[in-house]
Amino acid sequence: MKISFKGVHDPKNVILYAVFFYVRYGVSYRDLEEILAERGVTADHATLNRWVVRYSPLIALATKPTRLRSSTTY
Repeated sequence: MKISFKGVHDPKNVILYAVFFYVRYGVSYRDLEEILAERGVTADHATLNRWVVRYSPLIALATKPTRLRSSTTY
């Protein structure tokens, strides 16, 4: 599964980094805004919220291992 970043104005790697950091470390959106500002990225906390809401479920689905069906018949 490929995650579509069509129509997004920010670089894909910045969005993925912000979502990963939020999910992994559980920081607040305002703290995440400061962390990104220290790295030279300006993003509002409301934008970070939208990114997490939109992309975290897609990332979770993309990283979920697929189940192989058994061909065994009973």
